[in-house]
Amino acid sequence: MNTLLGEGAILEKLYTGSIWAEGPVWLPSSRSVRWSDIPNNRILEFSADTGETHVHREDVEFTNGRILDLDGTVLQCSHGRRSVEREVDGIPHTLVDTYDGVRLNSPNDIVVASDGAIWFTDPPYGIIQAREGHPGEMEYGGCYVFRLTTDGVLSPVITDRGHPNGLAFSPDESILYVSDTATGDGNIHAYDADVATGTATNGRLFAEPRPGVSDGFRVDVAGRVWTSAADAVHVYSPAGEELLTIPVPEVIANVCFGGDDGQDLYIAASTSLYRIRTSTTQAPRPV
Repeated sequence: MNTLLGEGAILEKLYTGSIWAEGPVWLPSSRSVRWSDIPNNRILEFSADTGETHVHREDVEFTNGRILDLDGTVLQCSHGRRSVEREVDGIPHTLVDTYDGVRLNSPNDIVVASDGAIWFTDPPYGIIQAREGHPGEMEYGGCYVFRLTTDGVLSPVITDRGHPNGLAFSPDESILYVSDTATGDGNIHAYDADVATGTATNGRLFAEPRPGVSDGFRVDVAGRVWTSAADAVHVYSPAGEELLTIPVPEVIANVCFGGDDGQDLYIAASTSLYRIRTSTTQAPRPV
């Protein structure tokens, strides 16, 4: 058995019934996983206590990725509203939906740095795929990775990717990993990050998950990248060496760590939510 998995670990199917499951996040307060079913335009929650799944909200304007802010509230990306939002008591509040006077494309995935700044990707899927949003135009002429400071200043930090999608920091926030799901790419790229100045430079290839593409991923406490692909969760060392594959019978969109000790890996894959026990946890934010 690979030492990255828990003793006797097996892949569990927890729920099925989505069209395209995306954006999972563990909610410690309710011991549940919240995720998006984008084409069905709803948000689902799986309870680790009861083993049951319920609809959290419907008609949600095609939410995608989400993360917990420093205060524990849920931040999420909305394809339909072309925005980044904070959900409070079931109500979404827009944090940003424009750049330089025009609308964003369709924010996709999101992370929060230790200084509270929100970094997010903005590919075009919600405006070019009818089942994931509303047809529209790319108004600022590109697909960027953005940084939104705590005082509301929005700046592009990466502008050289085709369709930036998943993103995550290394444990010390010195590296920002970004997947690119544009045709002809599908890889994970690494950038030297400076959280204090809000910059990401020296982009280079990190890993090439195949088959399929890397959509979303998480980084564990040892700096390993746990990424989605078409056939499995692929795990890479900080040097880009593939360490493990966890076969999953559906195309995977994204993953998150959860559970009381943080060692359960939840996998959003096409129609279903899966879980497998690991021996690691997600990297905490530096303090």
